[in-house]
Amino acid sequence: MQTQENWKTKILVMGAVVGLLSGLFAAYMMIQRAQQKNRKPELNAGDGVKVGLGLLGVMKLIADLGEK
Repeated sequence: MQTQENWKTKILVMGAVVGLLSGLFAAYMMIQRAQQKNRKPELNAGDGVKVGLGLLGVMKLIADLGEK
């Protein structure tokens, strides 16, 4: 029974690593852009909604991969 559950753990760990790396990369890009403009990075409510909807779209695409 352990081997049957092992694939779930691998997928969760893989998802966590990908999420961590993509989040760090996004933060790095925000910092770089802010440094180029010589100002502090700012996210307003509209930007937050755009990011949230984009993430939902990506999550939907990933969820649909498992159905094929």
